[in-house]
Amino acid sequence: MVLLLSLVLLPLALVDSPVQAKTPKKINLTVFGAASLTEVLPRLGEAFQLKNPNVKFTFSFAGSATLAQQIVSGAPADLFFAAGSAPMTTAQNAKALMSQPHNFASNSLVIVVPGDNPAAIRNLADFGKPGVKFLLCTPQVPCGSAATKVLALAKILAQPVSLENDVKSVLTKVGLGEADAGLVYRTDKSRTVTQIDFPESRYAINKYPVAIVAGSKQARIDNAFINFVLSQPGQAILRKAGFGKP
Repeated sequence: MVLLLSLVLLPLALVDSPVQAKTPKKINLTVFGAASLTEVLPRLGEAFQLKNPNVKFTFSFAGSATLAQQIVSGAPADLFFAAGSAPMTTAQNAKALMSQPHNFASNSLVIVVPGDNPAAIRNLADFGKPGVKFLLCTPQVPCGSAATKVLALAKILAQPVSLENDVKSVLTKVGLGEADAGLVYRTDKSRTVTQIDFPESRYAINKYPVAIVAGSKQARIDNAFINFVLSQPGQAILRKAGFGKP
C-alpha cells in the first residue's frame, strides 16, 4: 500500500515543479542613420522592442556621406539607413554591404526661415534677392544634392553663405538667426523656424534606402528590423513623422 502511494505521488511532484524559462540572448544592434532620421529611428526601435525586448539599439546619426565613409573605413555597424542612393552606392561599391539596399521611405525639401522671417522670404526665388543669406547642405550629402538641383531648376545663381555637413546643422543655424533661410527636409521641424513649401521640391524627391553592413554577425535580427520598418506598423510611424512612401 505504501509502495502504491509513493508511485502516485511521484508524478504529482514532478508536475508541480516550476519550469525554468530560457532567457532570450541579449542582442546589441548598432544602427548608422542619416541625420534626418534622428527622431524617427529611435521610435521605430522602441516599437520593435515591444516584441523583441532582448534587442538593444545603439544609434549613430550624421550626414549620409560621412556615415558611408565611416562604414567603408570599417566602422562597426549592423545597419545603414541613408537619406539617398549616392551614399549607399558608395558603401556598396566598396563591398561594405552584406545585403542589397531596400527603399523604406522618401522625403522632400522645404524652405525654413527664422520665426520672424527678417528677410521676408516667400519662395525659392527670394534666395536670389540681394543681401539674402541662405544655407544649404554640402552637395556630397543627399539634402545638398537635392538643394543644388532645385536651385538650378529655379535658375538661382546666388551662393549660400555656408555649406553644412548635415541637414540638422542647417536647421539649427537658421533657427539661431545665423542665416535668413535654408533648405531642409520636410520632416525636419523645430519651434525656432517656420517651414515654407515651394513647388520645385517635387523635382528632387529623395528615396531612403537601408542595407545590412558587411561584417554584421546578426543578419537574422537585422533582417527582422528591416522587415518591421517595411511593415504596416513601421510605415505608419514613418508617415506620422512626415516621411513619404518608399
